[in-house]
Amino acid sequence: MPDYSWPPMEKRRIVGKRTSRLDGPDKASGKAKYPSDLNPPGLLHAVMLTSPHAHARVKTVDIAAAKKFPGVTAIRVISGPGTEVQWAGTEIAIVAATSEAIARDAVALIKVDYEVLPHVVREDDLGKVGNRAKAAGEQVTGDPDAAFKEADAISENLYSIPVITHCCLEPHGQVIAMKGDKVDYWPSTQAVSTVGGDLAKYLEIPASNVHVQMDYMGGGFGGKFPADRWGVESAQLSKESGGRPVKMFLDRETELTIAGVRPSAFANIKIGAKKDGTIIAWQSQSWASGGFGGGGMPPLPYVFNKIPNYRLNHTAVSINAGSARAWRAPNNPQASFLTCSAIDDLAAKLNMDPLDMFLKNVGLTIRPDTYRLQLNKAAEMIEWKKNWRPRGQNKDGYMRRGLGIGISTWGGAGHASKARTTIHPDGSVEVELGSQDIGSGTRTVISMVAAETLGLPISMIKVKIGDNLYPVSGPSGGSTTVGGVSSSTRKAAVNALQKLYDIVGPILNAPPDRLEAVDGKIRMIGNPDKGMSWQQACQKLGVNTITEMGENDTKRTEGLNTGGASGIQMADVSVDIETGVVKMNKLVAVHDCGLVINPKTAESQVLGACIMSVCSALMEERVMDQQTGRVLNADMEFYKLAGIADIGDIVVHMDITPDNDKRGVIGLGEPPAVPGVAAIANAVANAIGVRVPSVPLIPSRVLAALNGRRNA
Repeated sequence: MPDYSWPPMEKRRIVGKRTSRLDGPDKASGKAKYPSDLNPPGLLHAVMLTSPHAHARVKTVDIAAAKKFPGVTAIRVISGPGTEVQWAGTEIAIVAATSEAIARDAVALIKVDYEVLPHVVREDDLGKVGNRAKAAGEQVTGDPDAAFKEADAISENLYSIPVITHCCLEPHGQVIAMKGDKVDYWPSTQAVSTVGGDLAKYLEIPASNVHVQMDYMGGGFGGKFPADRWGVESAQLSKESGGRPVKMFLDRETELTIAGVRPSAFANIKIGAKKDGTIIAWQSQSWASGGFGGGGMPPLPYVFNKIPNYRLNHTAVSINAGSARAWRAPNNPQASFLTCSAIDDLAAKLNMDPLDMFLKNVGLTIRPDTYRLQLNKAAEMIEWKKNWRPRGQNKDGYMRRGLGIGISTWGGAGHASKARTTIHPDGSVEVELGSQDIGSGTRTVISMVAAETLGLPISMIKVKIGDNLYPVSGPSGGSTTVGGVSSSTRKAAVNALQKLYDIVGPILNAPPDRLEAVDGKIRMIGNPDKGMSWQQACQKLGVNTITEMGENDTKRTEGLNTGGASGIQMADVSVDIETGVVKMNKLVAVHDCGLVINPKTAESQVLGACIMSVCSALMEERVMDQQTGRVLNADMEFYKLAGIADIGDIVVHMDITPDNDKRGVIGLGEPPAVPGVAAIANAVANAIGVRVPSVPLIPSRVLAALNGRRNA
């Protein structure tokens, strides 16, 4: 059996080197075409009519006037008479026309009669949601009641983190053409190999009849896996319009209303410790909602899950709002914020440095040695011992400065992935996978792995992804893409190289297992003068090619990838106590990541995650109006995201050592998105001397906390 293991760190020539994204120039120049850029001949445009009511029953839908409107080619009623609408933005009908303007005018002519029903769109008060709450059941370990009696300090508080929405630059949508039972499909998707099958299921056609192609996409953080209702209906519009392609991307208001959210999380947490800071008891009553389908269940207590005595109660709440979807590390940012806030408040009760508190309790985690090293490294980077002061004591006039800690964990590993490597007689190499590059540098990683394996420069590798005609590779989710594609690529390239050795070995009078590919040559191990160039070796193929497959079997990875990531982030903030404005000074991120294929793109992953954490810590939330049942800030004016002036200095450290390297590749997309909110919230508490119990930490909430009120 070939040796698929990664070459030792000291022998790598490409893997582990900072390499710019191969598609960077195309993206920067505008040459790269995203699904929303595509305008094939005969294109039609689709626009949806959505419900203005959060809860209603559709009585009638009249499309007669819209059908007669010049330029309209097809109309479909999605939610007909009798349908019970459960959130504002529910799809009612969809129109295809020769221009977007005509489609919008036609939509305005559709008349819908609703029976408006009572709705609930706020989940912040568990006592007011009635039968919309579903308890998960109590979990008890040890004797928390007795432990709280033994505790020398107890902290109890109610914390909350709100719903936030998916808000990618390129919204959900696709260009699609359906002729008979054949479909050409250009979606903005995180799942090139599987989204066609999802679409086919609803169209009731064979999955093999759907050709999916997506070269680039404008962002996907967990919400772009299914074909969705708008994909299915657009296909039907195309079919009813003689097979002409139909383009339909959600407008920003609809995107922020129904295209998926990260659930909220509320928790009343009681936590107790001994005088030395050892945590001995935890009790929490938590609840969450993302929308009509309820909310996730944040894993509490987070990371410190070996607290000997705890009681947990959780309730899922269903409200009349668009439902939740996976959002970069589902449930983890919420759990990190809730847990780290409670630990930080307990440290304050003990007049204890929270860094010492976290270090004291790393034994309650599953990776105590790793977290200890990371806490100390982050503290060194942010100069914790120099800059930290007890709550509210770091003053400079009306400005207050503070430091805070957040912690994270994640799985990672690698998804099921197949790759095909082809070596041509002219020396060129192709690697094909039905994967996708959602902006994280997947193309570049695949090229680097193949080039490293074959001893070639990256320029000689042609990577083909983004098409479901290529070997099946998993969706980009769970931080499993780099582990999956790097492993399947490595295996496919090793297998192909072995076939080339079998041909070249007899010519060099050398056993195939004594050959190596280095610096564009095939040579004998230990005798570099005995060999030939890569081109010379490939010429021996004559008119043939070598094509070999490689597969990452999630049950048998040969040590190429593994799971289990840990991380610490620390924040340095300044708070203006007159205005309540929080300013980011610095955010340091220390994460373990196993073998790093490309440190440059890995660091970019962390930077992006930290920026998202600043957004959700300081400004980002979905605001619902209880009276109308609608999202009040479903636009880019009032749904606030961070700009360059808001994020401060972000410093990344990844522990790239031989010991970590031996673990293989670990996904890094999601774990650095977890601890930042907690770190920033704790830094603000340290700065102003009191806890702001709810994020985002907007000025009104900061001022309310300073004035002794829970929230503004």
